Amino acid sequence: MSLASGDDPALRRTLLIGLTVSLIAACGGGAPATNHPTSGSVAPSREAPATTNSQPSAAATPTFAAAPGAVTLVAYSTPREAYEELIPLFQATDAGAAATFEESYGGSGDQSRAVQAGLPADVLALALSPDIERLVEPGIVAADWDENDYGGIVHDSIVVFDVRPGNPKNIRSWDDLIREDVTVITPNPITSGGAQWNILAAYQAQLDAGKSEADAIAYLGQLAARVAVWDPSARDALNTFLQAGQGDVLIGYENEAIFAQQSGQPLEYVVPDNTLLIENAISTTLVGDATNEANAFVDFLYTSEAQTVFGEHGFRPILPEVLAQFPDFATPANVATVDDDLGGWSVARPKFFDPDQGVMAEIFRNLGIES
Repeated sequence: MSLASGDDPALRRTLLIGLTVSLIAACGGGAPATNHPTSGSVAPSREAPATTNSQPSAAATPTFAAAPGAVTLVAYSTPREAYEELIPLFQATDAGAAATFEESYGGSGDQSRAVQAGLPADVLALALSPDIERLVEPGIVAADWDENDYGGIVHDSIVVFDVRPGNPKNIRSWDDLIREDVTVITPNPITSGGAQWNILAAYQAQLDAGKSEADAIAYLGQLAARVAVWDPSARDALNTFLQAGQGDVLIGYENEAIFAQQSGQPLEYVVPDNTLLIENAISTTLVGDATNEANAFVDFLYTSEAQTVFGEHGFRPILPEVLAQFPDFATPANVATVDDDLGGWSVARPKFFDPDQGVMAEIFRNLGIES
């Protein structure tokens, strides 16, 4: 199937998101993993469904082409609304005046695997650096993709607890999440970069509280036992919490909580004393057909104008002078980072998220959860 350049832009966007699903299905897609029975049904997400399978099929091949010359933005689910505002702003500049866009949104890991399987992409905006880094070896992304002033990071956030209005379960700390009267929602760490941040935040919080590594891993098992639904993406998890009304607490991004509040959703959020800095990555690709426009768009995202838009949508701007314009962002007692506290993603990702031997794979097996 092809998307002709003369098609209606809204139709092309819808088709591209649908075709993302087709590629992901070819890679072994499935439904969100459930830990134990829950009441009600999960509200449909606005994002493309994503797989819970951790590996792409070697036989998966591209079956379509995006509109020729369009900047194809392949992104994780969370910043969709920010890009809906940023793209027209870029198109209003001299550099972006002739640019057209295609957009695809989903779980960060799924998006990365779909691009490797053949999903067209000019710009990748994913939840964490490894989802871009893994595309260097197959020649989709340049080896120096992160060698700018910000290490390839375009905005930040932190891990927070989303709770019901009034916080009826009085959830304040990581210890509260493993109480028997508390049900947790968080995405699947195999498909969602957001979930990986959440799991690492939970683990590091135990170490920062003075516990041993064994205690911290045991805590992850206790936490996993409290999770009702392992959705494929951060936005799906937010929909499960808000629209389907499941769970007492959602582990999520600060920016997602702010987005929900801005949308008038009944939600409050708690910033734990020990949390983790979420660093979201961006890169152009080597395989797109809109190279000049894609590079100009990424450059635009580092301008004060674009960073202000990110801030208005709840993301912490990467430019210090713009971040200073948003004094309402909370200042937790301790903010860990993957690089400084967890050995970097090259250590943390295989240790915790290897689909066969990682900490979470073992926890899932012990709990009888299909990941």
